[in-house]
Amino acid sequence: MAQEPKTGRGQGKLFVVATPIGNLGDISVRALEVLGEVALVACEDTRETQKLLAYYGIRKLLVPLHAHNEREASERVLKHLRAGDDVALVTDAGTPVVSDPGAWLVARAHEEGVRVVPLPGPSSVLAAVSASGFPGVPLLFLGFLPRKGTARRQKLAELARWSHTACLFEAPTRLARTLAELAQACGEDRPACVAREMTKLHEEVVRAPLGVLARRFAEGARGEVVIVLGPCQGQEAASPWREAVARVLALSEAEALAPRKLARLLGAALGVSASEVYAELMRAQGRKG
Repeated sequence: MAQEPKTGRGQGKLFVVATPIGNLGDISVRALEVLGEVALVACEDTRETQKLLAYYGIRKLLVPLHAHNEREASERVLKHLRAGDDVALVTDAGTPVVSDPGAWLVARAHEEGVRVVPLPGPSSVLAAVSASGFPGVPLLFLGFLPRKGTARRQKLAELARWSHTACLFEAPTRLARTLAELAQACGEDRPACVAREMTKLHEEVVRAPLGVLARRFAEGARGEVVIVLGPCQGQEAASPWREAVARVLALSEAEALAPRKLARLLGAALGVSASEVYAELMRAQGRKG
């Protein structure tokens, strides 16, 4: 492995290492070199990481760093880094920090002047988006939806307004409910893709309208799941300032403000030209009429 320069204060380096999302053959040569040379590996689940290391004949000290002990475990790792030990941060599968623990450790490492070295590799988000055939930019990634309540309804409404590609994770036991609610919020014709068990033996990538997917997976599915929502067909891109115009319009009518004056005030507040706001006001009034 090519030697990296030490930091000015003699700390070790923190390597953020992407690991396979299923197929162990997807790990990079560089990742194996780093895992073989670091002093210890901070990992989400020691059992999962041990399987990977054992497969490649690597023996290392493993430090569990998960959602329930992230800050305490990070301090232990930082002690090793301060002492000059190189450390690798991994997650059970894919790229650390993306809907997984590790952000606290990486942030603290930066604060202390530790060099953070990313080792790119497998990512279920990018794998699913690339296999979906939907445009990758702009891309909204939400991780897991809130389980219930207002927070969940707000996220579903956000996805309904977002007219570009969006991506989220889901557990197999909750897939049927989530697809049904997405179909209700975004419309049954909204194109989408369900990618599950990626890179594994029973890998499945299914692209279809949300209504079709909701019926197909009505009984749920096995394995980890990524849902990719395609762009709304024939719809205008979501725009927060247009939503603000619609909300303010009712108030302006109560105050009897002239549309052009209101457009100037809104444009200045929102950083949008008064002519654009005025045109949207006229469209909104027309829709109400």
